[in-house]
Parts: sequence; structure tokens; C-alpha cells
Amino acid sequence: MTTQTASLSGLPRRLVQDGLLSPEGAQQALQTARQEKTSLVFQLVNTAKVPAKAVASAVAEEFGDPILDLNAFQRDSLVKDIVDPKLITKHHVLPLFRRGSRLFIAVSDPTNLSALEEIRFNTGLNIETVVVEEDKLVQWIAHQESEAEDSAFDDLDDDLDDLDVSAAEENKTDETKSGADDAPIVRFVNKLLLDAIKGGASDLHFEPYEKSYRVRFRQDGILQSVSKPPVNIASKLSARLKVMARLDISERRVPQDGRIKLKISKTRAIDFRVNTCPTLFGEKIVLRILDPESAKMGIEALGYEDIQKQMYLDALHKPQGMILVTGPTGSGKTVSLYTGVNILNTPERNISTAEDPVEINLEGINQVNVNPKQGMDFSSALRAFLRQDPDVILVGEIRDLETASIAVKAAQTGHMVLSTLHTNSAPETLTRLRNMGVPSFNIATSVVLIIAQRLARRLCEHCKTEMDIPKQSLLEMGFTEEDVATGFTVYGPEGCDKCKGGYKGRVGVYEVVKITDGIARIIMEEGNSIQIADQCRKEGFNDLHRSGLVKVMQGVTSLEEINRVTSGH
Repeated sequence: MTTQTASLSGLPRRLVQDGLLSPEGAQQALQTARQEKTSLVFQLVNTAKVPAKAVASAVAEEFGDPILDLNAFQRDSLVKDIVDPKLITKHHVLPLFRRGSRLFIAVSDPTNLSALEEIRFNTGLNIETVVVEEDKLVQWIAHQESEAEDSAFDDLDDDLDDLDVSAAEENKTDETKSGADDAPIVRFVNKLLLDAIKGGASDLHFEPYEKSYRVRFRQDGILQSVSKPPVNIASKLSARLKVMARLDISERRVPQDGRIKLKISKTRAIDFRVNTCPTLFGEKIVLRILDPESAKMGIEALGYEDIQKQMYLDALHKPQGMILVTGPTGSGKTVSLYTGVNILNTPERNISTAEDPVEINLEGINQVNVNPKQGMDFSSALRAFLRQDPDVILVGEIRDLETASIAVKAAQTGHMVLSTLHTNSAPETLTRLRNMGVPSFNIATSVVLIIAQRLARRLCEHCKTEMDIPKQSLLEMGFTEEDVATGFTVYGPEGCDKCKGGYKGRVGVYEVVKITDGIARIIMEEGNSIQIADQCRKEGFNDLHRSGLVKVMQGVTSLEEINRVTSGH
């Protein structure tokens, strides 16, 4: 026996003794497996070129496990829906069949004990391993993954039968009919729309790539992959969505905007705002869910602290002035504005809105879709409103000096104006208006309230866990000595079957600033945003980060989440 052979043990030693592998080849396979963090069996079959059948026989003898020829096994007999498909791919195993509390798993390398333990933990069953040939195992797992993708079209909810999807019927080309009337595609798309609504998603992303296709939902502000349909149906999926949204199916070179109405029941319908964008490998299509119910949540459900809520209500009931809501895209500005408009929506008031586009249809409110291509921009809509005896005006966004000037004049002449700006904080909003060219005096005399906001994920009530954080660390994170003295508990995410990663739902984090005499004086003296922020702090207005810390003390969200959404504020 050579020195090299003597240094080997287990499976490599047996293969060398059987003359199937040289000592050098065995050492090389071991080294490569360690470096690449792959299975030794994989290296023996694919790198050392030892016949897969011989390796399987040696493995079975070495570890005392039964051996099975997969070709003698019926594919239809494979156990389904017990092991998560992700674990099958991750650990390179194949569930064969179940006998009572025992689950028989096909493996090529039974030494991967952590994989077997994870499967045992996830299934709650005792795991029995059966050795199979590596090359056949690869083929069978690939085949099962392919079947799983195809079955995405068949595994549909009964609720789909009750759906009524508004789609364009006119001007259908032959291509439209071939794509849109394909029943599996129709049902698959309907299922995704329904799943998104049930899961509380805000957006759906349909994304084509060179060799794959991905569907993602934005849930609680985080994008998560939910489906990977076969890439060869990408064109059919985009055709179906474009037909539903009344878009030009033959135009694939420029972005398009449309809308889908999905009637879930006789009393409830959900709108989707649709946008297509040509990419390298097809059209990416994003759907934004517009649920009318979100605009009727009521101010209590939005997450304002009591004093912030009262400031908003007081500003809304002023006879005139401007309320500005600021924050990045997806921070809940529209819901805050619609909530305010709903409070003002009484028979005695004439309310008009100019939006790009109108997101949620509200009864009793005159809503205008801004369309710059046809000459209807925000400023044009505002001028028209002022000739129609308005009480309340909502401007979707102040983007330029002309719109800002008209909005300010409207707020100074007896109208309540609500609008949004894309700024990060309340003080920055005031300086942004000045940088647009609005005179400081006009800003100070027209703006009555500014709301800067973010959306933070709520901790799951079922699994949130207490965290032990030293006092010094809490002080460094922004808590005061008075806060720490209250003995509040900091909670963190854990994760359970009722949430996603320890979070469920979202809550607003707000900086609400009333324009006081002190702040107005700084504005007219053309002070910068830092000076305005200092004055806000002196007058007791919480900035975004401080409001977030209050939510942490209330146990609503985690420190990690607040740092994520209010970083730098």
C-alpha cells in the first residue's frame, strides 16, 4: 500500500482499492471539493470521471445505505408537496416516497448531514436516505423543476372564476387573439393579480431576461420573487397584460401607460396602473395596485401621533392655505392626501384634483387626469379650477415655478390647496419652493403645514422578540436620558408562518411641521434648511428620525427598520 493510499479514508480509499481511481486523482477530487465547497461525489463523477454507477455502489457499501436505480422508479410515484422545491435544489436531493412518519430521500452523497437535518426540520418527518447515481439524480431534479414551472398554470385558486377583468375588445390583431385567448396564460395572470391583492402587495414586476423570466411583488416596501414562469411565454404574458390595459400590442419600442380594473366581487373592484418599458430582452411591465379602500382608511389608521394628527386636522379646517406632503416615491403621500380630501368631502364643498394620473376614483370629487401632450398640465388644470368656484384644490405634484406660483396665489385668495413635493424633510420643502423662484413672503404667508413621511414595516405581533440593548447604545442611536428612564422595551424581528421575516404590514413615520411665527420669520429672512430645522426642533416638532424612535418605544417597529427608512434624517 502506498503512502498516498494510506492517507486516504472512507469513499476515496475504497475507490482506489477497487482500482476505479488513482491515489493522485482521489487527492485532487478531495482538494477541489473543499475549495469549491461542492460534494465529493460530484467531483468524483464530473472531474475525476469515475463512472456514476461505480461511485453509487461504493457509497452504498461504505455507508450501509440501500441503492436504487432511478430508471426503475416511476416518475408519477414521486411524492409531491412535502419538501420545499428550494430545498430540493439547494441540497441536491429528491423526495421519493413516504411511509408513515418516514420520508425516503434519494441522494448521491449521504454525508451531507446538515441538508438531511434541515429537511427533517422543515417536514417534521424522519429521513431515510437511498443512494442513487449522481448523473441520474441531476436529470430527475431538473425534470421536476421543469414540471413545477409548468404546473404554475394549473395550480390556480377557485376565486379566479369570480373575477371580471376589464380588457380592450376593440382593435385586436391576430397576435392579440393568439396571446390573450390562451386560457392558461389568462388564468396565470389572473392568479398573480389575485395573489398580489391577497398578499397586500403594492406593485407587481414582470421582468424578462435572456434565459429566464421573473415575477416579483413589492410587499411591505420590499421586492420579493414570487414566480419564475418559462421564458418562452414572455411575449404571451406581455401581450395579455397589454390587452387588459388597453395598450397597443404591436408597439414594443416605446413605453406605454394604461389601466386595468379587476372586479373581485359585486361590491369591490381594484384598479392597476400599468406601465411598460422596452428592455434588452422584452418589455418589463410594472403594475401599481390602486385600492380605493386605502383612501378611506381614516386618519387614525395612518400612524400619526396624537399631536401630529390634530395639527393635520386643524390645518385641513382652515379657510385657506397650503398643505404640502413630501417624501420619496412609495412613501404613502397619495394616501395621506386622499385621507385629507375625504375628510373635507362634504356636500357644501367644491373639490377638484389634478393628478398624473388619477390613481383612485373618489365619489363627489372632480378629478382631472393631467396630460401634458394634449396641453393639460398642472398649471393649466389649476387655472381652469380657479374659474370654477373651488373650495379645495389638490395638485398631484408641484414640479415647476408656474404651478407653484398659481398654487400659492390660490392658497392666498381663499382656497385650501393640497399638494406634494419630492423633498426629504419639511425644512427642505420650504427651501425647495424658494429655489424654484417663489418669493419668501409668499411661502411664509401661504404654507400652513408640511408633512414629510416614510413607510416603515410593522413588527409581527405574533413573533416579535425583546432585544437587550445597552443604555449607551440607545443614547448613541438618538434616544434621550428621559426616554431610557421610562424603561421601554426594544423589539426586533423573528419570523413566523404569519409574517415575512418578522414584519407584517406598514406604518407611517411622520414629520409634521406647522408654520409658526418663528419659522415664518426665518423663511422671510431667507434662512436655510438647517436654520429652519433648528427652529422646528426648538418648537417641539419631531423630525423623521425622532418620530421613528417613538414608534420603536411603542413596540411598533424595530430600530433596524427605522434606521433603514430615516437614514440621514
